[in-house]
Amino acid sequence: MDSTVTERCSIFVLMEPTNEWLQSRAKAMRRAPVLYERRMWALLRGRHLDGLKFQRQRVIGRYIVDFVCFRHRLIVEADGPQHEDRVEDAARDAWLAGQGFRVLRFRNSQIENHRHEVIAAICAAAIRSPSPLAGGGGAHRDPTTGGSRRLTDEGSHLRGR
Repeated sequence: MDSTVTERCSIFVLMEPTNEWLQSRAKAMRRAPVLYERRMWALLRGRHLDGLKFQRQRVIGRYIVDFVCFRHRLIVEADGPQHEDRVEDAARDAWLAGQGFRVLRFRNSQIENHRHEVIAAICAAAIRSPSPLAGGGGAHRDPTTGGSRRLTDEGSHLRGR
């Protein structure tokens, strides 16, 4: 291996976010959420959804997730326009699914215009992903999607991502 490749690899390792940096970034994101994260949090906070306890802006591995219910291994993401068909999101979702999490992604327009369907999709996902603590044997992933689901713009059904 030549010195240029070795040097690039060393730089890449140094650029990986540290857990301390991720925790600091998550805390900053909790203090200043974007509009649709605030709206989603209003739906999820305080166990309003069938008693589900969500936390916001939590570090899981090398990622910060918008909302997570650890008991049901369920992650909810509020996706703005920057998330349209991103390869990075697919890789992230696959890694999170490999850790036993289901990932639900909702576009801003869905949070704004189809709130009841967003709530229904989250509750349905929690039912399909019983808690390992409740004797459910862990999260159940949809084999067709690897655990990641997205509500369509029409909000009429779920489709795999």
